[in-house]
This record gives sequence, C-alpha cells and structure tokens, in this order.
Amino acid sequence: MDLLEYQVKEWFNKIGIPVLPSQRIDHPTDLKRLKIPYPIVLKSQVYANDRSQVGGVKIAETTIDAIAAAQSIFSLPIGGELPKVLLAESKYNAQEEFYLAVVLDTVISRPVLLGCRYIDWQSPGENMQYVVVEQEFSPFYARRLAYLMGLRGGLMQSVSDIVTKMYHLFLHKDLDLVEINPLGVSSSCQVMTLNGKIRVNERAINRHPDIADIASKIARDPGSKRINGMLVDMLGRNNQGEIGILANGTGSALTTWDAVVAAGGKPAVSLNLRHSWLNHTEPTKFSQRMETGLRVLAADRNIQVILINLLGTIPELSEVPRVMTDFMALQLEELRWFLNTSQKTLPQRLPKIVMRLAGNDFQVARKSLLSILQVQSENFILVENLDVAVKEAVSLTKSPVYRK
Repeated sequence: MDLLEYQVKEWFNKIGIPVLPSQRIDHPTDLKRLKIPYPIVLKSQVYANDRSQVGGVKIAETTIDAIAAAQSIFSLPIGGELPKVLLAESKYNAQEEFYLAVVLDTVISRPVLLGCRYIDWQSPGENMQYVVVEQEFSPFYARRLAYLMGLRGGLMQSVSDIVTKMYHLFLHKDLDLVEINPLGVSSSCQVMTLNGKIRVNERAINRHPDIADIASKIARDPGSKRINGMLVDMLGRNNQGEIGILANGTGSALTTWDAVVAAGGKPAVSLNLRHSWLNHTEPTKFSQRMETGLRVLAADRNIQVILINLLGTIPELSEVPRVMTDFMALQLEELRWFLNTSQKTLPQRLPKIVMRLAGNDFQVARKSLLSILQVQSENFILVENLDVAVKEAVSLTKSPVYRK
C-alpha cells in the first residue's frame, strides 16, 4: 500500500526529516486561507508518476494564480485518477539534488540503503550506491552510504542523519520502501525533502492502527483504482463478477479463482480467511472472519453465488456449521422483510451457497451441515470435489433466474 505525498511528508516531519512548509488543499477556496508565503508549488496528490510532465505540478505567485491553478489540477486526471487533495508548499531553489532510499531486498532478505548524487534516470545503475544492512543497524551504515556518494563534511553528516531516520521509520512502520526523490541541496548546503514515497508492507497493516485507518479509507473510496488493488480486494471490493470466493489459504483462494475462470465463470473477489482483514488491528477468530466474509459477499448485489473452499485443517472447525446456520437464517429474515415492504429496488433473492469441504477433519462438520440441506436445499450445495463445486457455482450464475 502506497501513501500520498502529503501523508509521506507528515510522517517525515514527525521524525525530523526536513520538509518544506506546506498545507493540504481540499478545495481551491482553501487557498484564500493559505498560511505559507508565496511563491508556492501546487502538486496533484495522485499515485501516478510524472505529474509535472502532464500539468499536475504548477507554480503560483499570487492567490488568484493559485486558485486558477488548483481548479485546473483538480479537474486533471493523471493515470486515470482525479486528485481529491492537492499539496501546497513553499517553492525551493535547489542547487543540487540527491536520491535516497531504504528498501527491502527480498532476494537476500535484508534492508538496503540506496543513494545517488547525480541522478540520470536513463542509466540509474551507473551512479547508484548501495549499502546492505547485514547486522543490527547503526549510523555507520548511513555514513558509509554518504561516503560512497562522494559527500564529505557537513553535507555528509546531514545526509547520513536523514538516512538514519529513514531507516528507523522503515523498521518501526514495517515498510517495504522509504524513498526521497529528490533531496534538494541549497547554495548554503542545507538539505530539504522535495518529494517522497512510502510503501507499506500489506501484511503489516493491521499491526499499526494509524495505517489501518488509512487502509479503511482507501477501501471505502469508490474512485480508487490504483496500485493498492490487493488491499482493496482484501477489504471486500469487487470487480463486477458474479461469484464471491471464501477460502482458507492464499493457495486455495488463487486456485479457486483460476478454476472459476477456467470454467467460464466471473469471480468477484476472493477472500482469504486464514488471515484477518488488513484493517483489523485486534486479533480475530476464524469464525469471526468467516462471518464477516459472508456478510461482505452477501451485501454485494452483483454476487449471485458464494463459493466456499475449505480444505485441510482450520481452527474452530466445530463453529463452521453454526456460522452457516446463523448466516442463512439471517438472510431468510432479511428476505422476508424485503418481500413485506414496498422497496422494490432491493434484491428479492438470496445468494446461492456452494461449499466444498475436503479432508478427514471435516467429517463431523459435514454431518452437521447436511442437516441444513434438509431445510435450505435450494440455496445450499455441499460437495467434496473442487471441480464439482466450481461447476455448480458457474451453473447457478447462468440459471434463468439470474439471467433475467
């Protein structure tokens, strides 16, 4: 999950990395109450790169110019995304620019410090210096990087201090990337962060309440189409498919998705019940995640069938029949309410449920679930074979009821 630039600079400011005076702009009229002096730079807050090349970054000398520029930027889609926020910050005259980053190298499973004094993006590898953090971090690693970049004296100390703070942020927030591009250097050798990027490790989101809050806002944003696609899916966003998938493992979820596609079906979203949702900061039980997953999929009017694929072993196995019974009872209650009201726009049907249970541990649960079939045989199908389950799910979406 990536952060927007204004969020990045808020984090940088808190840990002492130098940033320019700035202000968040939610509407062009906010510039009438600007608290920073002109001239200013207005930046579109989107996730696409190269904002300046398409008009997403503008310099303004007066309030009138700033409002006109903001109106233009707010209506400018970049990479298919319209900004909801702009960042206004003081203009800075840099005599030199550096690139700095702390990144997780997944090949060697170690953090790596990156730095470049002369940025040439046509051939960045020629000038990029790197230092692998092989043991417990100390400022020595940061100074080593600054030295390899050719820095000396006070500038070397300033850059190494920033790299040290970047590393501590990287470690404390469970990040995959902390980047400053560029770090500006003034004529008096003072340094300033002109732009930055932070990428959060998605599996670490629920360990940080502040990041989980950002994740929740992203998931609720109907216009979000960006690189946080995995995050959106894990929080329940669909892609206009007809079959919602619940599985107990990443491999099971992906296998089920592929099987549905191969059978001619249209999967909507695949939720992995082995892990808690990315924006959950408290521990959750398997039964709770299953209840939440069923509610999320049932609330999507595009989803006609919920396909559940459970195999191997799961915790709280005895709770599965209860969860299914309670869910179907709740669905029936809601359907009766729909039929007894004049709200004709609400769907007057229940999503069909196809459940696949595979493994000896499920024998007791299977017997309990078979009792549900005696009451809800039309809406609930229980099988052992995944191919059969997928075939049933796809067949249900093509039934006359749903085609109509």
